[in-house]
Amino acid sequence: MSEMTRQSSTPLLKIENGSFAYKGGPQILKDINIEIEPGEILAVLGPNGAGKTTMLRCMMDMLHWQSGRSLLKGEDIRSMPASRLWRVMAYVPQARSAALSYTAFQTVLLGRSSRIGAFSSPSDEDMKAAERVMDRLGISHLADKPCHAISGGEFQMVLIARAMAAEPEILVLDEPESNLDFKNQLIVLDTMTALAAEGVACVFNTHYPAHALQRAGKSLMLSKEGWSIFGETTSVVTEDNIRRAFGVEALIGEVETPHNIMKNVVAVGISEDGSVGADDAAGQSAGGPDADEKVLASVTVIMNGNERAALVNGAFREYNHLLIGRMGLPHRSSDKYIINVMLEGPAGEIGALSHRLSLIPDISVKTTYE
Repeated sequence: MSEMTRQSSTPLLKIENGSFAYKGGPQILKDINIEIEPGEILAVLGPNGAGKTTMLRCMMDMLHWQSGRSLLKGEDIRSMPASRLWRVMAYVPQARSAALSYTAFQTVLLGRSSRIGAFSSPSDEDMKAAERVMDRLGISHLADKPCHAISGGEFQMVLIARAMAAEPEILVLDEPESNLDFKNQLIVLDTMTALAAEGVACVFNTHYPAHALQRAGKSLMLSKEGWSIFGETTSVVTEDNIRRAFGVEALIGEVETPHNIMKNVVAVGISEDGSVGADDAAGQSAGGPDADEKVLASVTVIMNGNERAALVNGAFREYNHLLIGRMGLPHRSSDKYIINVMLEGPAGEIGALSHRLSLIPDISVKTTYE
């Protein structure tokens, strides 16, 4: 994300004190406050019944907040013409059914409708845009198949392609990994990561805390009791908060791959003490008891070319106060760049920097502590 983006005084999308209850029912959402900038990924987590889909629908004004509001570039979404709103935002609902007579290509092409005049036909560019998106998601082979003749997982990918074809500034996805196998889950997650690097903001509901830790810079955790926590993912998705929101004991660990160190979440048992209120949960969301401990650390980044250099350097500049020394070395024969940075400071801040770097596509990152 560019420094200009981070210094912007008006967030791309903001929810102020959003609260909602269905008629005659208990309050589901209470005082939701979030901010999203271009190029950020926000994960929304919580158990079944916590209001994740309801939150997305209120955010987009498909349901109306009972109090509070959603702002898009500083403007109340409720007052925006639908034609303008859906040029900026695109929505991928859960794939309930594929009972459409349209082909997969025709369905994806519908995503261009916000950019086509009311009495106009799709242009060659519209057709090419739909083809590009299907190719990017690896579903070009489905182009001529009727949607009712493909699987639920394939239809989910078609719906994602339809939203991407609109070329939105904000992509909103309701449980995009549902009905998908491991490969297609990775395609969707990798696509969100790549879109974010291109400046598109992505908001997604998920049942997988590990996906939030591996892909999202920010997270919103909801509970059935009505409390919520919003902030940097590393401070929201913690073992304590998972126990309080989901009612399970979980372990958060690290898996070292040949290219990166990735966080993973394993549920190990059902919690016996149940959930707690917002104040107790918020008190556990600051990165754990060792977050303030002063440590030495080394962060090594290997970049393929310099396409992501601005994102990497932007992250290091934000944490410049921790910097002890930095060395950069180009490997000319392979067009790779190696950056090694020595840091000293609170473990929580160094972990936040490491996490932010890990969200940048096409680079390898490893952090070593003393």
